Amino acid sequence: MLLISQEHHINYQRIAQAIEYLEKNVHRQPELDEVAEQVHLSPFHFQRIFTEWAGISPKRFLQFLTTDFLKKKLQESRNLEELAQTAGLSGQSRVYDLFTTLEAVTPQEYKLRGSGIQIEFGFHKTPFGNCLIGVTERGICWFSFISLDEDGRHELENMKEHWHNSVFHQNQNLTAEFVDDIFNRKESNQNKLHLFVKGTNFQIKVWEALLKIPMGDVTTYKDIAERVSNPKAIQAVGSAVGSNHIAYLIPCHRVIRKDGILGEYRWEATRKKGIIGWEMAKASGF
Repeated sequence: MLLISQEHHINYQRIAQAIEYLEKNVHRQPELDEVAEQVHLSPFHFQRIFTEWAGISPKRFLQFLTTDFLKKKLQESRNLEELAQTAGLSGQSRVYDLFTTLEAVTPQEYKLRGSGIQIEFGFHKTPFGNCLIGVTERGICWFSFISLDEDGRHELENMKEHWHNSVFHQNQNLTAEFVDDIFNRKESNQNKLHLFVKGTNFQIKVWEALLKIPMGDVTTYKDIAERVSNPKAIQAVGSAVGSNHIAYLIPCHRVIRKDGILGEYRWEATRKKGIIGWEMAKASGF
């Protein structure tokens, strides 16, 4: 079968619905029973499922997503970057952070030399719903989340269009190893995950800047523009962030508005909130 079973979406669907409900009603601070009723679960089972997923309670999770908290986090992240530069470090790290290295080609380079690239792909479940991953001998070339109401064919077409000169082959066993490494990476594993991307020189500079944002931190489009030495190119940075074709690994979800609003996300705004809250919980040691 081309796609994995939709049953793997169910728990994440419930979590996403709970996040949306909590956010809409944050001013009332709804009780656990009320939120559980919205996702058609008993309070006991909802608390268990949410805590198993995030490591913290729904209310504690919501605290990570409030505007005031995120604005404070933006300032802390900026300070961390300043401290890292003062200490002569390339950036801060986290226990659960991913180790990645990026190899890139421009569209013109790919047009000249990209014909016949073999891409192995597969569909898998993740903590944030189902995903599609594409892998070449040079590294992971595609990673996208599948909308909760879709079966994955749309994302597969997007990948084929992006890497239009390539040869595609479904290989669930091979790609499962990569997905497992992404979300269950052991601290002792120092091998870097290799990413193979295609983009303009400016896009690649932005994606390299995104890779330096530590897990559990957030930054702004303005800060990214300054990091790529083009402080006035905020709109162009936003476009480059949105064109990223490797979700989660190139952490475009960690870029938010300077007013603390999370903003849109290529793979659904609720998923962005889920990833940011989940990462902050993990980085905080929960």
